[in-house]
Amino acid sequence: MSMFALAWQTIRARRTAFAAAFVAVFAGSALITASGVLLESGLRSGIPPQRYAAAAVVVTAEQTLSTGDEPDQRFAERVPLPVARAADIARVPGVAAVVPDVSVRAGLRGAAGSVPLVAHGWSSTRLGAGTLTGGRAPRGPDEVVLDAGRVGAVVDVTVGGVASSYRVVGTVAAGQPSAFFTDEQARVVAGRPDLVDAVAVLAEPGADAADLARRIGAAVPGVATATGDDRAAAEFLDVGAARSFLTVVAASFGGTMFMVVLLVVASTLGLAIQQRRREFALLRAIAAAPGHLYRLIGIESALVSAVAAVLGVGPGVALSLWLHGVFVRFGSIPEGFGFVIGPLPIVAAVVGSVLSAVAAGLIAARRAARISPVDALGEAAVEPPELGRGRVLTGWVLAIAGTVAGIALPLVISGTAGAAGAASSALLLVVAIALLGPRLLTATASVLGALGLRHGSAGFLAGANTRARSRRLGAATTPLIMGVTLAAVQIFTVTTTAAAARHQTETGLLADHVLVADGGIAPAVAGAVRRAPGVDAAVPVVRTQVLVTSPTFGEPMTEAYSAQGVTPDGLPRVLNLDVRRGSLDGLTGDAVAVSENAAGVFGVDLGETVTMRLGDGTPHHARVVAIYGSGLGFGDLTLPHDAVAGHTTSGLDDEILVAGAPGADFLRAYPELRVTDRKSFATARNDAAGAQSTVNLLLNLVLIAFIAIAVVNILVLATAARIREFALLRLVGAKPRQVRAMTRREAAVVVVAAVVLGSLAALPPLVGISLSLTGAAIPAVPPLIYLGIVAAAALLGWGAIAIPTRFALRPAAVAAMRVGE
Repeated sequence: MSMFALAWQTIRARRTAFAAAFVAVFAGSALITASGVLLESGLRSGIPPQRYAAAAVVVTAEQTLSTGDEPDQRFAERVPLPVARAADIARVPGVAAVVPDVSVRAGLRGAAGSVPLVAHGWSSTRLGAGTLTGGRAPRGPDEVVLDAGRVGAVVDVTVGGVASSYRVVGTVAAGQPSAFFTDEQARVVAGRPDLVDAVAVLAEPGADAADLARRIGAAVPGVATATGDDRAAAEFLDVGAARSFLTVVAASFGGTMFMVVLLVVASTLGLAIQQRRREFALLRAIAAAPGHLYRLIGIESALVSAVAAVLGVGPGVALSLWLHGVFVRFGSIPEGFGFVIGPLPIVAAVVGSVLSAVAAGLIAARRAARISPVDALGEAAVEPPELGRGRVLTGWVLAIAGTVAGIALPLVISGTAGAAGAASSALLLVVAIALLGPRLLTATASVLGALGLRHGSAGFLAGANTRARSRRLGAATTPLIMGVTLAAVQIFTVTTTAAAARHQTETGLLADHVLVADGGIAPAVAGAVRRAPGVDAAVPVVRTQVLVTSPTFGEPMTEAYSAQGVTPDGLPRVLNLDVRRGSLDGLTGDAVAVSENAAGVFGVDLGETVTMRLGDGTPHHARVVAIYGSGLGFGDLTLPHDAVAGHTTSGLDDEILVAGAPGADFLRAYPELRVTDRKSFATARNDAAGAQSTVNLLLNLVLIAFIAIAVVNILVLATAARIREFALLRLVGAKPRQVRAMTRREAAVVVVAAVVLGSLAALPPLVGISLSLTGAAIPAVPPLIYLGIVAAAALLGWGAIAIPTRFALRPAAVAAMRVGE
C-alpha cells in the first residue's frame, strides 16, 4: 500500500481528530486571506478620480518622505506645488494644455445660514468641473461664478468664517455647490498666491499617458506624476492616508495573526498526534522507520490542510469586506475606496496555511518518530511522566524574557516603541506557558485539590487524570490561556490609553468656551475674538502631524507625531499641559514644547534641538523650551501657532480656546462659528480619538474570535477522544453522573488555570504599557470587562468539555469500548 493511500485511509478512520485540524486550518486560512487582501489593497487600491478624470496626467509635489529601508512616510498635509512649474510642464512634448488647480472649502452666506461649497479657479472648468449656463467667466478679483444664483447680485463668500463680497458674473452647471474665481484670486482665497494643489495635464491626441508622465518627471525635477486611478490620490489626500493605514494594519495585524495561527494549528495537531500514540507504537513495532512516520504525518497534514485552506479563502474574503465596512464607518478609509481581491493573497493564504500545518505536524511527530518501538508501546498507555529538559529550560527562559521585556523595555525605551515592545512580550509569555503547560496545570490541580477539588470519587479521578494526562490537558488549555492573555492585553491597553487621554483632556482644558466651525477658522478671527467684550483670553489652536526621525535600537526610525500650534499669550488661562520642566512663555519663533514620552523617544532635553518635517514636509529645527506630561490628551509636540498654520492644507485654525465669553453681537458677525462648552468639547475630542482605538480593538477581537473557535475545537477534540476511558469507568462501576462530575472538576482546573495563568501572562505587558504611556504602573482595568473575559473563558472551557462528555456517554459502555483504537 502506498503512503498516500495509507494516509487517506487514516484520515477517513479518524474523522474526529482530523476534523479538529481541519477547523483550525480553515479559520487560519480565512484570517491570512483577509490580512492579504488588506495588504494588497493598501499597495494597489484606491478610488477613481473625479475632477481629474479628464486629465491624462496629474502632477503634484512629492507627498511622501523616503526613509531608506523603512516604508515611505506620507506627509499629513498637502504639499503644494509652485505655480511656476505649470509653465515648465506645458513645454514637455505631448502636453496640449495644463490646468493649475486649487480647491478651497468655503461657504455662501445667506439669510438662512451659510451653504458649504468648494471654490476653484476658472480654468478648472476645462476638466469638466462646470459648464457655463449664463453670464460670463470671472475676469477680476471681485467677481465670482456660482452654480446657482442671479447674475449681477452681490454675495458674501466665507472662508474660515471671514466673509468677502463678490459680484456674480455667471452661473454654471457643476453638479455640486461650487464657486469659481479667476485663477489668481482662487490662489489668494486659498491663502497661497504662488502655490497650487496640483497641475492637471491634458494630453495631445494619441499621446500615451504613462509615457507622458515619465517625460514630465524627467523634464521637471522634484515633482510626482500620477495616471489612472492614482490620480485620485492627488485629488483626495485621504486616499494616500488610507493606503498607508491598510499597509500598517496588514503588517502588524497579519504578523501577530500568523504567529497565533501557527501556535493554534501546532497545538491542535500536537494533541491529535498524542492521541495516536498506540497507532504509532504499533507501526514502529512492525519495523516502520522514523522517516515513514514523518512522511505519513506530512501527507496527512498536507491533505487535510490543503482542503481546509482552499475552503477558508471564501470566508476570508467575506471577512475583508466586513472590515472594509468597519473602516469606512470609523473614517479610516474614504467611502469610495475599494478593496483589491486578487489571486496573490489567496495563493499566499493557501500555501502559508499548508506549509504551517505540515511544519506543525512534523514538529509534533518528532517524539513518535524518534522513540524506540519498545518505549513507544509503553507510552501508548501512559504519557511520559517528565517534560524534556530542553523544553522546560526554553519555557523558563521565555517566561523570564517576556516578564523582563514587558516591564523593563518601557523603562529603557519611551513612547510607542516601548509600549509596542511591552505588548509583544505577551506572545513570549504565551509560548512559555505552552511549553510549561503540563507542569503548570499539575500545580494548579494541586492547589485546587488542597482547596477541596479532590473531595469524593469525582475529585480523586479528576486529580489523577490531570496528573496522568497533563500533556493532553496542557495542549488543550494553551489556546484558552492565549485567548485570556491577548484579550486582556488588547482591551486593557485601549482602556488604559483612553482613560489617561480622557483625564489629561478634562483636567488640561481650562477654557470657558471653545469656538469651532465646519472646515476651520480663519487666523484673523482669533484677533477679533480677543477684542470682543467679555473675552479675557483667546488662543487659536491648529492641529497637524509632523515627522520626526529618532534612534530606535540604534537605528534611525521615522514616525508621525501629533502636534498643535498655539500662541503663548493667554495660554495659561485656557490650557494646562502639565509642564514638568521649562516654561511655555517662550513658545515663539523656533521653540517647541515636547511631551515626556516624545522627549524620551527623541533623546532630547531642555535647550536641545528637535529636527522635524512639518505637515507639508517643510524641514524645521526647533529648540525645546518645555517638557510636559499631557501628551496623550493634547499631542506630543506643541509649537508656535505661526510655525504650524502656514504648513497645513487649509491654513485655518481648528478651534479657538476662550476664557470668558464673546457677546451675542460678535457671534452675529461670524454666524459660521459655533460655541461649545469645555465639557462638550473634551467629550467630542475623546470620542474622535477613540475611533482609531475602536478599529484596533475590533481587529484584535477578530483574532480573539479565532482563538475562541480554536479553544472549543481543541477541547472538544480532547474530550471526544476519551470515549473508551469513560466506557471503562462505567464498566468498573462508575455512574454517568460521576463521570460528568469528574469532567466538571477537570473543566474547573482548565478554566482556573486559563484565567490565572492568562492574567499573570498579561500583567507584565500591561504594567509596561501603562508605564510607557502614563508613567503609572497600574493599568486601567474596568472590573466588568475583566469579569466578562473570565466569564467568556469559563463558558468556552466548561461548555467545550461538558457538552462532548454528554455525547460520549450516550452509547452503551460495551459498545463504546469498541470505538477508536
